[in-house]
Amino acid sequence: MESFDPKPSLNRFAGKTIGETPFSNVQSPDRLKNVRVVVVNDANGQQRNKLYPLQIAFKRYGQSGLEVSDWFPHVGSCADDLAVIRSMWTTDDNHGAQVQFHSGRHMLDGRHPTIGAWITYGLGSLNENLPQFVTMGPRFFDTKDGHYLGPAYDAVPLNLDRDQPLDYAQPEHSLSSTRQRDEFRLTHRLNQLRRGAFPQDDRLEARIQSYELAFRMQRSVPSLLDLEQETPSIRNLYGLENDVTRPFGRQLLAARRMVEKGVRFIQIMHGDGAAGAWDAHSGLKANHEKLAAQVDLPIAGLLKDLKQRGMLSETLVVFATEFGRTPGSQNNDGRDHHPYGFSIWMAGGGIRGGMTHGQTDEIGFHAVEYPHYVTDVHATLLHQLGLDSHRMEVPQHKRLEQDFGHVIHHILS
Repeated sequence: MESFDPKPSLNRFAGKTIGETPFSNVQSPDRLKNVRVVVVNDANGQQRNKLYPLQIAFKRYGQSGLEVSDWFPHVGSCADDLAVIRSMWTTDDNHGAQVQFHSGRHMLDGRHPTIGAWITYGLGSLNENLPQFVTMGPRFFDTKDGHYLGPAYDAVPLNLDRDQPLDYAQPEHSLSSTRQRDEFRLTHRLNQLRRGAFPQDDRLEARIQSYELAFRMQRSVPSLLDLEQETPSIRNLYGLENDVTRPFGRQLLAARRMVEKGVRFIQIMHGDGAAGAWDAHSGLKANHEKLAAQVDLPIAGLLKDLKQRGMLSETLVVFATEFGRTPGSQNNDGRDHHPYGFSIWMAGGGIRGGMTHGQTDEIGFHAVEYPHYVTDVHATLLHQLGLDSHRMEVPQHKRLEQDFGHVIHHILS
């Protein structure tokens, strides 16, 4: 509600409890029943009843007139390429929602493959010298991705360090290339013997693949991450010359270079800490103002760079979050977790830009028009990549209908 879904009613009824407004029915028990609590909640993940006014103004951008908050003016300049979905919902009101957004399953259901794992499982690799699934930035709650698909489908954590881009990928001590190749050949022969004795050991298979990939990456990744190769104008586009925008800008520029080289799925997280730096239970205005300044210019730079290279039409960009924030205040100047209604946006890859889809109610409490559970985003991604979500299933692991999601056809061009 302070990014892509302005709610003037929060200003109109600021300071009143929800029960004192015309919107008291948003808290009726039958409308709150979807939330599943993992354990007794801590001080967070609660409903907050005193309405908190918007902390930032909005402007209209582009020919579409899409409303974007003043914290994201650079993203706003790309408005005609964005499809904002204002009617997302999920069922976890604490940070396990990170797992749920990636996998579609609540943490109470155990761990399941993430969307990145499914896409790499379904499409395979475009470049044998690079990982097909990369993650950068802070890791979310779940440290694995493949789960029952196998560890070969876990994301590869990549650091923007040319000398050590992948943990343990380089030899501990200096080795000649000949010596390293000899060691690699011996390791490969030993692994093959072990593979013959234990053909069903998927962990062994993943290790073999990771060793081989790491060896190839030693030669391919350093040049890929050499951002100095980019022109000054491109570096400025991503904010690499600015201390505030440089860290996230470097990740997005590296992501564009990976896309060019055929990396299938790139996952970038922003905001350190287990819960995430954006978790503004207090001091929301100062928190979001600071963090939005770190990401706004680089995100717009990525979209504009992809577009000028003719790559946006075949590259899907998703800007998302684990859940929304409460219309009511927490600690007088913050907002709590809110799973009932929130916004994300998508761009590129056959997405129709310059539009909003779905809506929340007048105070941003519930998704009320075209509500979408998180797996609808997954189904849409798979569909645009030529995959049928209902075929993303393996023997002995039956999936629920909700796991597959439904394609959001309204946002497709």
